[in-house]
Amino acid sequence: MSFSGFSEQDFDCMTVPGLEPRMEAIIDQVRPKLTSLGNMVSPYLSALCGEEMYPHVAKHARRKVNPPNDTWIAWASNKRGYKALPHFQVGMFSTHLFIIFAVIYESPNKVVFADYLEKHTAKVKKLVPDGFYWSTDHMDPSGTLHKDCDNESLKTLADRLKTVKKSEIMCGLRLERDNAILRDGDQLLTTIEETFTTLLPLYKGSF
Repeated sequence: MSFSGFSEQDFDCMTVPGLEPRMEAIIDQVRPKLTSLGNMVSPYLSALCGEEMYPHVAKHARRKVNPPNDTWIAWASNKRGYKALPHFQVGMFSTHLFIIFAVIYESPNKVVFADYLEKHTAKVKKLVPDGFYWSTDHMDPSGTLHKDCDNESLKTLADRLKTVKKSEIMCGLRLERDNAILRDGDQLLTTIEETFTTLLPLYKGSF
């Protein structure tokens, strides 16, 4: 099994006007690659986490009017779904690919991870690479570079996760759409696996 990476045309799918045309472009062009990626990364991630990690491709089934701005594949330890659990994701906006660990608003593990982040702020500050970023909204393509976060701002992220009902947290790597790594399937797979290995302590800290 081989993986070809992502092309400029894949990213262009995320700007096709209208819900149905955009979903058609995603389903035809991007989803097969995400599905392939899901199956290829699952064994590595399962071995890394010490438990079976199942791939879940975003279906965007709840959307009735607005087209999605991003699409993704997620891995979690539940075969039936991932949103209620801490999980890993690879996905794309029109501008970039993201490779992340995430705990989104539907997860009861938010408080567990918030406690971990609060207690191990200095450790997290050291283990996360400067070039990684943090985000508090999975629908927002922007984020804050880890190198711009001090211990106090990480504690603020933890506090927000505890106190704001719809809060969520993501951490990982983003690759701009013109990054040459995206065109090299083998190199991209290696980058994804290395990124997930780096993020493993955050995943473990969310249980």
